[in-house]
Amino acid sequence: MVEVNPLLERFDHPPFSKIKTEHFKPAFEKSLKEAREEIDSIVANSESPSFKNTIEALEFSGNQLGRIASIFFNLNSAETNPEIQKLAQEISPLLSEFNNDLLLNKELFKKIKKVFDDRSNHDLTEEQIMLLEKIYKNFTRNGANLDKEKQARLREIDKLLSLTSLKFGENVLAETNNFQLYISDENELEGIPEAVKESAKEIAKDKGEEGYILTLDFPTYIPVMKFAKNRNLRKQMFLGFGSKAFKDNEFNNEENVLEIVKLRLERAQLLGFKSHANFVLEERMAKSIDNVEIFLDDILDKSLPVAKKEIEELKVFAMDTDGLDDFQKWDKAYYTEKLKQKTFDLDEETLKPYFELNQVINGMFEITSKLFNLSFKKVDTLDVYHKDVVTYKVYEEDKYLATLYADFHPRAGKRDGAWMTTYKDQSNYEGVEERPQVSIVCNFTKPTKDKPSLLTFNEVTTLFHEFGHALHAMNANTAYPSLSGASVYWDFVELPSQLMENWCYEEKALELFAKHYETNEILPIEYIDKIKKSSNFMEGLQTTRQVSFGKLDMAWHAVDKTEDITNVKAHEDKAFRSTELLPEVNNNCMSTAFGHIFQGGYSSGYYSYKWAEVLDADAFEYFKENGIFDEIVAKKYKENILQKGGTIEPMKLYKKFRGKEPDPKALLERAGLI
Repeated sequence: MVEVNPLLERFDHPPFSKIKTEHFKPAFEKSLKEAREEIDSIVANSESPSFKNTIEALEFSGNQLGRIASIFFNLNSAETNPEIQKLAQEISPLLSEFNNDLLLNKELFKKIKKVFDDRSNHDLTEEQIMLLEKIYKNFTRNGANLDKEKQARLREIDKLLSLTSLKFGENVLAETNNFQLYISDENELEGIPEAVKESAKEIAKDKGEEGYILTLDFPTYIPVMKFAKNRNLRKQMFLGFGSKAFKDNEFNNEENVLEIVKLRLERAQLLGFKSHANFVLEERMAKSIDNVEIFLDDILDKSLPVAKKEIEELKVFAMDTDGLDDFQKWDKAYYTEKLKQKTFDLDEETLKPYFELNQVINGMFEITSKLFNLSFKKVDTLDVYHKDVVTYKVYEEDKYLATLYADFHPRAGKRDGAWMTTYKDQSNYEGVEERPQVSIVCNFTKPTKDKPSLLTFNEVTTLFHEFGHALHAMNANTAYPSLSGASVYWDFVELPSQLMENWCYEEKALELFAKHYETNEILPIEYIDKIKKSSNFMEGLQTTRQVSFGKLDMAWHAVDKTEDITNVKAHEDKAFRSTELLPEVNNNCMSTAFGHIFQGGYSSGYYSYKWAEVLDADAFEYFKENGIFDEIVAKKYKENILQKGGTIEPMKLYKKFRGKEPDPKALLERAGLI
């Protein structure tokens, strides 16, 4: 009897428990074949090209292929293994080839161009015009107008880029997993929180060792850097983290960085753009390299003088406290935390018992209920890919709105960081409504046998951030899936996520979830005041750091030639020169592990975090003017931002919500920089 492939059966929610790694390759092959047949039938249609038989037919083609890909690539990020990684190296070129075959299909493009050129003769809605323009641009921006020889080279570049980016990510994950700092004497861990030590002890025990094993996972790395009194321990951890994929071993990413940058530039120039950044920014709110650089420099003008004062303040404090006269990068987080504790009498470890993970989740849901009239029902009947994953059905009043998957804790097969993805996008076409299936993935402190998962305040804001992205996807109300939810300009996509973080600082919101996990006592008002007052602590340094990452991104992607860039570290150092405040560390290199720009979608777009902060600061001002749970403002935000996705140009949407363009002054005031 032939085994049934669950990926090729009809399914609503992903059938994770039935899927085996060997199911993916045949599922991709069959769904690719079907997607090609769907494209062929659009091309073969003898009727005159119309919006319906060309644009809409293309929009809804390859549906099964898209769903299989979303399952596979999320597993490759959240629950990978050597077999899945090997398979990704085989599947990525197949998808790249299919994408090129689609975008370089001359007969198909002729039909699309005909509809595009005749668009004024079609009675199209604003959303339909956006879809038409998006598809037309997608073809022209991906080689539809190139000659055969250039198209062949474009195919080759795209294949190489997909493989090199995959390899980049695999190397970073391998380096993260390979780092283990064994500590036999507990005295060396002085200052480190008990929960972190407990976790390190359990890791050692799992590996058959006595003592403690420290890893580079964020729930271990960050507390060690903030609290470890042992300076040499901090240095070892810092060097381990900062040298990921920059060592002389098989996981070195220097060649991969240079190759990705070279290929991206060649691709952009093939398409008639001066640089990769020029290509990317054409489809962003910022529009040009000049606008991005002016934006970053304007913020840097305000933050750098403040950052210089702050670093001097830290040096003096370290000297006065411990006689430290050679302040280094591995000292910054430690003395920042100590000075913060002294200044505000606020200890991160004192706060953690008030932020038990499940309590925070419930409070976040309650805030969402007050704002957007949503409810969340935990279910245990849905298939999951790992026992840690929790699932919810989301309702708007009594109507099913979405499914939410949540995966919170680090493990060996999961990459660092936090992200939102979808297994199914929302659409509502000709009366057939498809509701989205959304996933948030984080790396929070694991519960131990003695304690539940207690979050740092930073982890609380991370959870709210990713949940903001999820709200964008879950509330979507568009006709077409490719315009749904977070399918918006990249420098607009962070508005819903960063806006949600604001509620973490508000007393009326905190009292809904900040309760001591043992006593149920609400977080005392003096702590709430301290959280608010300390939110701008060392903001000059924090802002300067974010700007430096944006500048590094542009240094790699705004160039119009790469022949002179032969040394990754030297190029990075040059990009950081205007923002560097402490001695450089020769063994460390950020670029070789900068997954946002070399594996994720942030190339020429890292500035968008700060760009979106301008939007979110201005938007939250509007909420605060009327009360943070104001129903009218929340309704305007939901209807004009969350539901509309990419159906309308972002600035138009923002002005519909806010009544005016965003004011950068709101961000600078919130940050205490003016």
